[in-house]
Amino acid sequence: MSKNKKTAIVSAVLLSTAMLSGCSLFGNDTKVNVDPPKNTYSENTAKESTNTAKETNGEAVDENSIATELYLLDKDGYVVPQTVNLPKTKSIATEALEYLVKNGPVTDMLPNGFQAVIPEDTKVSVNIKKKVATVDFSKEFKEYKKEDEAKILQSITWTLTQFDSINSVKLQINGKALTEMPVDKTPIQNALTRADGINMDTSDVTDITNTKPLTVYYIGGDSGAYYYVPVTKRVNNGEENNITAAVEELVKGPEKSSSLVSQLSPEAKLLDSPKVADGKVTLNFNESIYSSFDEKEKMVTDMAINSLVLSLTEQEGIESVALTVDGKAQLQSEEGKSLSAPVTRPQKVNTGSY
Repeated sequence: MSKNKKTAIVSAVLLSTAMLSGCSLFGNDTKVNVDPPKNTYSENTAKESTNTAKETNGEAVDENSIATELYLLDKDGYVVPQTVNLPKTKSIATEALEYLVKNGPVTDMLPNGFQAVIPEDTKVSVNIKKKVATVDFSKEFKEYKKEDEAKILQSITWTLTQFDSINSVKLQINGKALTEMPVDKTPIQNALTRADGINMDTSDVTDITNTKPLTVYYIGGDSGAYYYVPVTKRVNNGEENNITAAVEELVKGPEKSSSLVSQLSPEAKLLDSPKVADGKVTLNFNESIYSSFDEKEKMVTDMAINSLVLSLTEQEGIESVALTVDGKAQLQSEEGKSLSAPVTRPQKVNTGSY
């Protein structure tokens, strides 16, 4: 990725510091509590996560709705989580998939440039046993373009596995299990999981058999409506520290032809190995992590922090991220908030409050 591309987005952020206030991860000088666990709704039992109406990003949320991540297609063809409030139901997994059907109930809720992925008129049911969701589609599910096949698989898998009651997904059509997808014949040998990846980037890979998947979050969208996009890169099997590898991928950025960008400078480097204790990882960067080298403006952009936190909390056991520069913890966000405390992952990604 060119430095000019990164500079442009940094400038845009500094001109509009409140742009992503709804997605901000920053806390105050005390450690931010880890967000509540993912929703534990299943087809058989609905465990209430909210009992009364509450405030989220300054807006009242109906007590009869539940914030849910729908993995939709953006204008550039990336599978991106967008958080919407769906009617609360005992069948939230089925409902979430129904909102992925083209020209279905999600139509009037779609953000600009986004579209649903499951073919129009497809009927859906979900049965969950032992954290495996078996999804049964009607015959209309076969009516899609072959170039959308991988995206459909990713959208279904990542939407369903946001729920604590689901770790993996199996597919069938009219009760018959799928061992391959119906159009482009993508094999489905085992249950689908997030380990299968999303928005795969293999641009720098020559021998995929000697690599492993690693998901990081880059930035997509346009000025005034940026959002975070998960991308699964392939890193060498010899890389023992996935945290270091994730930081390096964020610094390197997405493939050059991509419409995505990274907020981390190409000169940003870790000065020490990441330190992990009690779910917190501490990263010690050089001064290139700053968005400005002005002595009075040594701050880290919201987007850089958010990308780091979203990427690193994808790793098992990581719940929060703390930053230091040259061993010192006296950092500030672009809004002047202290970054001396660890930052946790938000409960939902891309809430739409830009």
